[in-house]
Amino acid sequence: MRKRFKSLFGLVLAVLCLTMVLTGCDGQGGANNKEEKVKVGFVYIGSAEDKGYTYAHDQGRLYLQEKLGDKVEILYQENVSDADNSSVAVMQSLIDQGCTIIFANSYGYMDYMHDIAQDYPDVTFLHCSGSKSADNMLNYFGRIYQPRYLSGIVAGMKTETNKIGYVAAYPIPEVVRGINAFTLGVRSVNPDATVEVVWTSTWYDPATEKQAAIALLDNNCDVIAQHQDTTGPQQAAESRGKWSIGYNCDTSEVAAKSYMTAPVWNWGPYYAEQVQKVIDGTWKPENYWGGMEDGIVALAPLTANAPEGAQEKVDEMTAKIMSGEFKVFQGPIKDQSGNIRVPEGTELTDEEMLSIDWFVEGVVGTISSD
Repeated sequence: MRKRFKSLFGLVLAVLCLTMVLTGCDGQGGANNKEEKVKVGFVYIGSAEDKGYTYAHDQGRLYLQEKLGDKVEILYQENVSDADNSSVAVMQSLIDQGCTIIFANSYGYMDYMHDIAQDYPDVTFLHCSGSKSADNMLNYFGRIYQPRYLSGIVAGMKTETNKIGYVAAYPIPEVVRGINAFTLGVRSVNPDATVEVVWTSTWYDPATEKQAAIALLDNNCDVIAQHQDTTGPQQAAESRGKWSIGYNCDTSEVAAKSYMTAPVWNWGPYYAEQVQKVIDGTWKPENYWGGMEDGIVALAPLTANAPEGAQEKVDEMTAKIMSGEFKVFQGPIKDQSGNIRVPEGTELTDEEMLSIDWFVEGVVGTISSD
């Protein structure tokens, strides 16, 4: 009887040990189990192949995947309109597929993301640009106006007609701020130059952007800059034998004969940092507006099309911006009517920059109230 009991006890013990091995148990309920992947969703306004705005964000997604590896599974949806509520269904689908972190890369998604964030308090939402936030939602952007100022220096030194064209998307503070920074850069080296603005009322429309640039070229502009999501304006400049300043990423291979440089984004490190914080349980809804010193924005390398002496001037002002010695919106700054808007010895605050609705002296164009 004792022998049978010992045999039965041994069998139970063996089964128990085998179970512990198969479950990876360390005596505390399976702590050695492989962690479940965090699902991350991205909502894109355009195509990841646009060689512009969405391409830059998608490079950030790829960096995130490379950096965090098996910790994450990433889903994304391209060409999601922000002109209506299309993004709601996309975000809902990502949540239904298990995404607990969602990035959306267009200003127009803001209200829709803010609304759906209220319904899913356990999901982390991150909105690019904009101004609304919540306990589980933040907005993030970079001080792209800094490299825009630098690109303005290049354009101001290059123009021979003293007329520079700017193809602009929508008359919102983000775009107005960029036009102003670019113009301040232009006129810091060429006070006689002006920047003529044409609005497209689109973010992503290669044909419309290209046509707007052609209209500016027809009006004797010999350098084309842009706040648009594609390379259409650069290609228009190249077709006319003129010069261009890109945006979002280095597109020197797309319009090699016209492109001089571009204000560019580097989203990857920020994406990886935020997702890691969610994984670690340390994430907070802290709105972010980083500058060149953070590496999230920069000026792309100047090409051989850039004017002589531009590199030295860009290097000088880059150092001053990075050190804080120079602020792009420090006074004195006049508006289009010649009125002092920023007195000498002062500078625009972040709040004033984020709501700016006036053009600086040297801009030719108006800001619609629509």
